[in-house]
Amino acid sequence: MGFLDAIFGRRKPVQPDLDQLFALPSAAVTLEAGSGFTPTGLGSVCFAGAEGGAFSRLEQDTTALLGREAETVRDRFGYTWLLCRRDPQDLVSLVNDLHAVNTSLESAGFGPQLLCSLVGFRDDRGRSLALVYLYKRGTFYPFAPAPGGGEKRDNPLELQINSALGDDLRTETDLTRWFPVWGAPGLTAED
Repeated sequence: MGFLDAIFGRRKPVQPDLDQLFALPSAAVTLEAGSGFTPTGLGSVCFAGAEGGAFSRLEQDTTALLGREAETVRDRFGYTWLLCRRDPQDLVSLVNDLHAVNTSLESAGFGPQLLCSLVGFRDDRGRSLALVYLYKRGTFYPFAPAPGGGEKRDNPLELQINSALGDDLRTETDLTRWFPVWGAPGLTAED
């Protein structure tokens, strides 16, 4: 960081640390013990699609690598999601899959297109929750849609989960960065 950056209050951007994803299994134990949320076995990686044959081949290769446990979905905003399915009891394999997808895209030079990854959870009351990893920030935040449908969030639950997971995950402190991921593949058990 240079002298002018210090004067103008600019900071170096946080570098992505994909290994943070490996903290999810221990966070899931904390989440289940403290709040009753268990993994659904669904997770996804979101990226802005890039044009060209190289990106298309990489997308096909990544889907082929994961086999029938993966599918590509485009959302209403034009983003691409690679949805991964695993046994809900095997969160470690799901996290490995998500890490592999992120790493493949990053290694092929498509890191700037990576947006986020999420892992879905559900409690015995049927509430959905996602732990979202922001690639460009290197942090996690909880996203909890309010029960009953529509685009409303359960903010108290999100704050409760964030507080409970503070020792397990590097959480995002800027609440304005807790972006809603409405309709994200992997958010609900019905995906």
